[in-house]
Amino acid sequence: MAQTLTLTPDAPIRCREFRIGCVGAGFIMADIHLAAYNAAGFPVVAIASRTRDKAEQVARRWNIATVHDTPEAMIEAGGFEILDIAYPPDRQPALIRAAIAQPDIRAILAQKPLALDLATAEALERECRESGKLLSVNQNMRFDQSMRTLKQVLDQNALGTPVMASIDMRAIPHWQPFLQSYGRLTLLNMSIHHFDVLRYLFGDVESISTTVRPDPRTQFAHTDGICVSTLSFRSGVLALSLEDVWSGPRAAGFAGDIYIRWRVEGTEGLAQGTIGWPDYPEGSPSTLRYSSLTASDGQWVQPSWETRWFPHAFAGVMEQLQFAVATNTVPVLNCADNLRTMAVVEAAYRSAAEGRAVHLSEFGY
Repeated sequence: MAQTLTLTPDAPIRCREFRIGCVGAGFIMADIHLAAYNAAGFPVVAIASRTRDKAEQVARRWNIATVHDTPEAMIEAGGFEILDIAYPPDRQPALIRAAIAQPDIRAILAQKPLALDLATAEALERECRESGKLLSVNQNMRFDQSMRTLKQVLDQNALGTPVMASIDMRAIPHWQPFLQSYGRLTLLNMSIHHFDVLRYLFGDVESISTTVRPDPRTQFAHTDGICVSTLSFRSGVLALSLEDVWSGPRAAGFAGDIYIRWRVEGTEGLAQGTIGWPDYPEGSPSTLRYSSLTASDGQWVQPSWETRWFPHAFAGVMEQLQFAVATNTVPVLNCADNLRTMAVVEAAYRSAAEGRAVHLSEFGY
């Protein structure tokens, strides 16, 4: 008899009691975070950005009561328990450190990447831990509905022992202007999603081998445009992460093929699906289907849902931090765990530069 799987694509909202102060008024905050928070009923009470005018526009749109002249002024004024940052990663560490000094602030939700390099990320984790503040990193792909349900399929042993996995991205991201000066592009800002969600599914990485080349479409200087990484996990899983940000010409009348597809093979079954964000803003849900010897008699099963990674999954990201504050527990997306993702990114850069597989033990992980 086939096993019945319990699958919940969206995280339940268990807590929404703590006030939120938001830093940033760009797309990710204005169109994604705040849309998700509004739908979930999270209390956003203050906002600030680089320009007050932009923050005021977003505040009017989402009925946020207080607008501050600068993020630093908002943090100093307090009046909220959770600081939510959507700001460039080179400016994020200073805001986190300012929040550490404020007694009202109990927790910080930082953007990924937490910092431009592993050493800075490690310092932030240590400083927050020593201060008693919760630091969570917004690795939101873990809350994509297909990734959540895939994790549940794996945890219920429907695929048996995982053997091989892949994430195949053929999509064109919008590179924000502030990325141009970093000297690090796709691995730090896009591949990090895939490295982190693969860790979420399969545990710690043993080693990584990465090859990169520039993307012809990206006009500013960079090395890691198109990236191909092979990850070996301590669990024995072998995974491929491909970020093809070129994905063919973009011209009037050209019939391209944009997608993100994933696949997981196990000893007892197979799962595969798509990630919906390349369709944004029109949008489509991510998908999953699985075939299992134990859970579906070897036949394909495809659950469905209406919610999407952007914006709906971001409610789960904030909820896990709300719940951690309420219960005095470690956030699901805790910073100590995220350091292991940052170490994979660092190892990928070393691998690409030195032309060899890099073991995570080289970074102490």
